Amino acid sequence: MICIVDYGLGNVTAFASVYNRANMEVSIARKAADLKVASKLILPGVGHFDHAMRLLQASGMRESLDELVLRGNVPVIGVCVGMQILGRSSEEGNLPGLGWIDADVKSFKTSGVAEDMPVPHMGWNDVRPRASELLFDGLQNQARFYFLHSYYMECDRPENVVATSHYGAEFACAVRSAHIHGVQFHPEKSHHFGNRLLTNFAAL
Repeated sequence: MICIVDYGLGNVTAFASVYNRANMEVSIARKAADLKVASKLILPGVGHFDHAMRLLQASGMRESLDELVLRGNVPVIGVCVGMQILGRSSEEGNLPGLGWIDADVKSFKTSGVAEDMPVPHMGWNDVRPRASELLFDGLQNQARFYFLHSYYMECDRPENVVATSHYGAEFACAVRSAHIHGVQFHPEKSHHFGNRLLTNFAAL
């Protein structure tokens, strides 16, 4: 069962609609008990890093998610701020992230990566995935996704970066550590490109 984690951030309905149109079974988790059916997890998010972490902690699902992902090896994909909280920390806030990926979140403005560009980075942009990455199967050529963000993830290990985009400079827009995936863009707003990526995730 594909389970969308609803902790108060992100367009949960849009993700569910993608899978409903594809005739794939999907559920929405709003409490820990709802996660028991999960064979795959989607962690959406929009807004501020610390706000996301507070809401996730308050949802009562944090410990169950750690159990499923870290000990049960259930595949997960974090989206936008849902990707950023997979890391250890963010320059946007003070709270620790989930720490599922060895990475920290940096500001475009203060890191020098896109300091001369308008922030937030908003709109459609090309994405260049690693050729062998199954999440991007069928998307290796001319893939475009919708972005809305002012921060990006910087991984300790280059092999965890599975796709990049360019905004003033190259930045990681998709990451993976084993079964833990994250994308900075919004597949639920990216038409057929996003639909393909989400169905690819369901097939992993």
